[in-house]
Amino acid sequence: MSSTQWATSALQAFDQVVQSTTGLRERAGQRRMAEQVAHTFSAATLGKPADDDPEPTRAIAVIQAGTGVGKSLAYCAPAIAIALARGTRVLISTATVALQEQLVHKDLPALAAQMPQPFKFALAKGRGRYVCKLKLERLAGHGEVADEDDFFPEEEAAARAALPRHETQARVEFYAQIAQTLARGVWDGDRDALDVPPAPEVWGPVSAQASACTGKYCPAFTECVYFEQRKTLVNAQVIVANHDLLLSTLGARVLPELDNCLLVLDEAHHLPATALDQFACSMDVSRLAWIDHLASRGLRIGTLVQVSEIADIPDHAARLRQGLQDVARLVMDLYGQALRDQTSTWGPARVRVPRGQLPEALLEPLGNLAHHAAGFLDCLRAISKALRTEMRDKPDEARRLSTLYAQLGMLAPRLEEVHDTAQLLLQDSTPADAPPQASAETPPPIPSAKWFTLEMDGPFIAVKACASPILPGAALRQHLWSSVRGAVLTSATLTSCGDFDFFLRETGLHADPSVTALEVPSPFDYAAQGTLIAAETRTDPKNAAQFTTEMVQALLQDLAQVRYGALVLFTSREQMRQAVDGLSSTLQPLVLVQNKLPRTKLLQRHRERVAAGQPSIIFGMQSFGEGLDLPGRLCESVFITKLPFAPPDDPVGEARAEWLRAVGRDPFSELVVPATAMRLAQWAGRAIRTEEDQAHVYCYDRRLTRTAYGQRLLAGLPPFTVVQRAAT
Repeated sequence: MSSTQWATSALQAFDQVVQSTTGLRERAGQRRMAEQVAHTFSAATLGKPADDDPEPTRAIAVIQAGTGVGKSLAYCAPAIAIALARGTRVLISTATVALQEQLVHKDLPALAAQMPQPFKFALAKGRGRYVCKLKLERLAGHGEVADEDDFFPEEEAAARAALPRHETQARVEFYAQIAQTLARGVWDGDRDALDVPPAPEVWGPVSAQASACTGKYCPAFTECVYFEQRKTLVNAQVIVANHDLLLSTLGARVLPELDNCLLVLDEAHHLPATALDQFACSMDVSRLAWIDHLASRGLRIGTLVQVSEIADIPDHAARLRQGLQDVARLVMDLYGQALRDQTSTWGPARVRVPRGQLPEALLEPLGNLAHHAAGFLDCLRAISKALRTEMRDKPDEARRLSTLYAQLGMLAPRLEEVHDTAQLLLQDSTPADAPPQASAETPPPIPSAKWFTLEMDGPFIAVKACASPILPGAALRQHLWSSVRGAVLTSATLTSCGDFDFFLRETGLHADPSVTALEVPSPFDYAAQGTLIAAETRTDPKNAAQFTTEMVQALLQDLAQVRYGALVLFTSREQMRQAVDGLSSTLQPLVLVQNKLPRTKLLQRHRERVAAGQPSIIFGMQSFGEGLDLPGRLCESVFITKLPFAPPDDPVGEARAEWLRAVGRDPFSELVVPATAMRLAQWAGRAIRTEEDQAHVYCYDRRLTRTAYGQRLLAGLPPFTVVQRAAT
């Protein structure tokens, strides 16, 4: 089939699903999106081209699909039809668990029942969500336990040893209980399937981890829950993952190869932030006992499997320890006073390196760290290779050898952290696109963000060195887009202030000739269905204390008029605290405050109240401004207490703003306003969820109508009818 035939056939499959599904009606916007998806995925060249083939064609679509378009069906049906026709697979990546579950438990089963060809689908999760049977047996007391602490870093082993006896016993009983449910087949080994998800410190010791896993050589391999889950992925034509897993496993063959599958990134507005989290790194330069533990384990195990490279381990370990001590001493000499001055504030103290230019004194010890960490890692790889060979040749000793492998693997990630962090700290710059307004001149180099933290760990001082790229787009171009052939990025909010430029720059797709951007408007009549009330205050919102006092008074008066469901979104906990404290005896019973109840219970109670004809008001922070689907009376009013600016005050944001100013650009206009526009559109989007909804959106920040950037923010909102209300 030609690309045109693939696209035509895919649209026929989409049309068939729409026509045969009860309750679905044709939507022009949905079909326009399906057409773009079909065209994009049929145009992309998949697989390794032959030597005499031309350069493979890349095709990427960036589609903003407004609320009510029905984007899941618009991308799933054509993408799956083309994948089946081309003998490939669809990889769908989301940002939230809620959308993953909706796709796997609702959308894809319904679609499978209507598609002309059958297909299988599966949910992909990271290893850490699954239990390691070998570790569980040891900690449940069913295996060899004499040296169980060899599985863990010394701080973790010490922390467990310091637990009160009743807590230690409770953990052992928990491990024994889940081991029994696993053995009986009552539980599938997925952390999320437990009735009460365990705390991280309880789950961590028994979770599956790549660094400690021997794969097919493990004696428990045939019963491994993680690899059983992997089998479902092998047989599936559609795999649902998340952005974290996608970026953290690039090149690891956990998910389908990106040059030979169709990639859909839903909730794509989260991709830049996820990329910065994934490609940042840090290392502890003060707690170093793990180095001696890793060295002694490497020497002991390397001797058992006769690896000659272990002769280099003592030198690498000694120089690694010395290098980290030198870095810790120099950090405290250079930045200690500034760090100590912050120790009374919440969280770790932090000092960022201006312009990413490290003092010269740090360069040599960091270079030594990178060199000896790389050498030490080479030694561990040689030992690991020998262990796998031994397991293959001596299957009757696989359990003992797997334990040795795990003992190395539990500490190896720390060595990798030192290596990666030292390298990024030493990196002066990364190539980048020229600024939008720049001429043909070579753009200035872009530094990495570099910073140091200090916090107290009991009586000890913990110092960390951290580094991160500052442009998510550059990292995504290097690590993701270089492998992708066909992709669709979609969300209800991809434009900012009325265009795609900010999102395209953030994702590294700006000026990419393979990219097509499409805005599919919502089918809702926002002007008729919604009213935006710009409720001004006398006080400038920059005067936080006075503004909050005045805003809360106006908010409480408006809340008294609520008849059914309402959502109030705050930009700070102090705002929310003052509003809660100011509630009258009449309003107090109507308000449900975020974190006072688990999210699911809070929403359930809200729905029950509204269903009973009672007013119900949710007070929430930023996380409640996205993903909540409260149609009809469940949310007839949305109250935005203040424009949701997030100033670049984290180390990466600070470094990026500093670089922009250095090259004559304005961080507020280029970063803060566009990011705020996308967030504000998400918040306002909670109001109208169906074609029958009628709702009001209140905003108490007068900057929305009085400033030039406020007009840019308004341009990015749905076209509500705007009513200005003067301050009283």
